[in-house]
Amino acid sequence: MDELIAALRHGRPALFPTDTVYGLVSLPAQDAVARLYALKGRRPRQPTALLAGSVDQLLEAVPELDARRLLNGPYTFVLPNPARRFPWLTGERADAIGVRIPDLTTAARAVLDAVGCVAATSANDPGGPDPLTLADVPQRIRDACPALDEGPLPGVPSTVVDLTGAEPRVIREGAVPAAEAIARLQYDP
Repeated sequence: MDELIAALRHGRPALFPTDTVYGLVSLPAQDAVARLYALKGRRPRQPTALLAGSVDQLLEAVPELDARRLLNGPYTFVLPNPARRFPWLTGERADAIGVRIPDLTTAARAVLDAVGCVAATSANDPGGPDPLTLADVPQRIRDACPALDEGPLPGVPSTVVDLTGAEPRVIREGAVPAAEAIARLQYDP
């Protein structure tokens, strides 16, 4: 775990277990994200989510977020980003940013407690199968960065819901049905 934390603090990517699949993560700094994208083979303008251990961590990075709309678990929510923070993570929509607060193990949470928010994408080749185990991560990625091994994970990526419009829009069905996530988001403003 110390090697993984040190790598992240030095701007290098690492392999990280979430509550869905193994992720390839880096600090959300522009140069660190560029290294993450290069290692994965990801297109430079493809959006990438911020992953945090708590709402408080997310609010440190993006204070304008509407935290009432966040749920812990296998969800990624696209929220308004009025200050246009982290434009290298937002793709073509600088006014929106994806955020995620997974349910994590004690060790994984300790990593985020040590480094804060990270940029996170699944640790696979673009379009490749989602990694259930570290052995499922392409060898060239495993060879390039430290990993926190938590054994087999569920293997289904997070459900992605865009909350920037008048109505929620499902971008990807994933680990939990989008309708369930949307139902849980109902609240009185």
